[in-house]
Amino acid sequence: MSRAPITKAGSERLRAELERLKSVDRPRIIAAIAEARAHGDLKENAEYHAARELQSFTEGRIAQLEALLSTAEVIDVTQLNPGNKVVFGAIVDLEDEDSGAAVTYQIVGDLEADIKHHLIAVSSPIARALIGKISGDSFEFTAPNGVKHYEIIGVRYE
Repeated sequence: MSRAPITKAGSERLRAELERLKSVDRPRIIAAIAEARAHGDLKENAEYHAARELQSFTEGRIAQLEALLSTAEVIDVTQLNPGNKVVFGAIVDLEDEDSGAAVTYQIVGDLEADIKHHLIAVSSPIARALIGKISGDSFEFTAPNGVKHYEIIGVRYE
């Protein structure tokens, strides 16, 4: 079984979420279930059923995070020395050659990818197109809405 790569920062974020779920959310849900039970008949107790559903979701997420973190390979990108070459963990400044718009992405593991925070999965089409390139290179990749052309403005590791 191959180990999924994850950045050190991503690992810390997932561990913080796991700790919050275990120490804050789980006890709060248990208290909500106990309070709902005290209201009597469980068949028609919507509060009880909602709390049990939330408990099920939370326990599932805890199990998922524990499994992911136990098999993930944590990579400290600050210890890498690839120069200005794009590799896993790189923060890449790009310019869209068609529109001139600038965007910055960090290439991270699939477990921590979040496009809203500009974290793209190493397995995504744009990341695969970026790997191995250097600052100043132009490249293209096929996005869902067509072929995109970008130029790499800068590469850094933090």
